[in-house]
Amino acid sequence: MRKVVVSSVFAALLVLTGCSDKEPKVEGLDNAAAGSKVSSAGEGLSGQSLSSTESESDIMARLEKEFSSVYFDFDKFNIRADMQSSVSKDASVAKSQASKYAIKLEGNCDEWGSDEYNFALGLKRANTVKNALVAEGVDTNRISMVSLGEGNPTCTDKTKECWAKNRRVEFKLLP
Repeated sequence: MRKVVVSSVFAALLVLTGCSDKEPKVEGLDNAAAGSKVSSAGEGLSGQSLSSTESESDIMARLEKEFSSVYFDFDKFNIRADMQSSVSKDASVAKSQASKYAIKLEGNCDEWGSDEYNFALGLKRANTVKNALVAEGVDTNRISMVSLGEGNPTCTDKTKECWAKNRRVEFKLLP
């Protein structure tokens, strides 16, 4: 009887402590880089004081709008020729206006392919953009990556145009 109870408790622990969720993995920033990017709450761009109407999160949201998403062809992770100027513009924004923030690159895919394949493809796309930004002079320690796979669509229609909008890398700023 004692063996049955112990086995039952052990089995219950295994079931209850299994995988908690399927959140995408984030390539983290090292502590030194993350710590150097955190500013005091009273500073805004270029060390200026924040106005009472615009908080740090408002500034970050406004700067995120300056970045352009980078779009990719079906089943590809190389930057298209028509996206090169967009990546250069994004690098300029990252080096000037958003220089005090860390950057998170979110790789996205369309609904085609398995979940595992799309997570891997999204990470390859984010890594390609990261390498392009580093080549343009953005500090590699400021950039982290995450793959959202097909889990963050901007369009849900079942058309080629819609699927093309979902094959992208987006920029998010981190304090």
